[in-house]
Amino acid sequence: MRSQPTNPDESDLVERSRQGDQAAFGELVRLHQHGVYTLAVRLVGDRTLAADVAQEALIRAWRAIGKFRGDAKFSTWLYRITANVSWTLKKRASLRHTYQLETMISQPMADDRSDPEAAGEITALRARLTTALAELSKPQRTVVILKDVYGWSHQDIADALSISVTASKVRLHRAHLRLRELLKEER
Repeated sequence: MRSQPTNPDESDLVERSRQGDQAAFGELVRLHQHGVYTLAVRLVGDRTLAADVAQEALIRAWRAIGKFRGDAKFSTWLYRITANVSWTLKKRASLRHTYQLETMISQPMADDRSDPEAAGEITALRARLTTALAELSKPQRTVVILKDVYGWSHQDIADALSISVTASKVRLHRAHLRLRELLKEER
């Protein structure tokens, strides 16, 4: 059973891209570049490295667009490429000892600015969670991010990572247990 991209316009862009239309692929990049970059930041934990990951993932997607079969949504296929590139470039960077984990603490939400104490607690919690996420194995961290942050179904995760639905559920369960452990240790 073939799953089509999320909308007819995207489906047309994918088909035109498969036929070598660079402008159509450019439009797909425009639609998905933020999601690719955001996923890369969450997987590698470094905004500079994430920019490299996003660029490389989009280049690889262009080179492989002719092989896209449409078994999954285009975004799922693109995010799988992004995850693979993230692992590759992060490993390469760590081997060269140039990788530094950048904290991913974002600005407190607008509603929190009126209560400095709450904003401080949220910032501290984000820092603890970011540190704990970095301690997970790459496969566990990826499943946590795709499920808990992006809200993907276990089937989508399984398709994107070429694992079974059961493996996705097991990784998520083990990751949650490990996160609980790590967060308790920090208290």
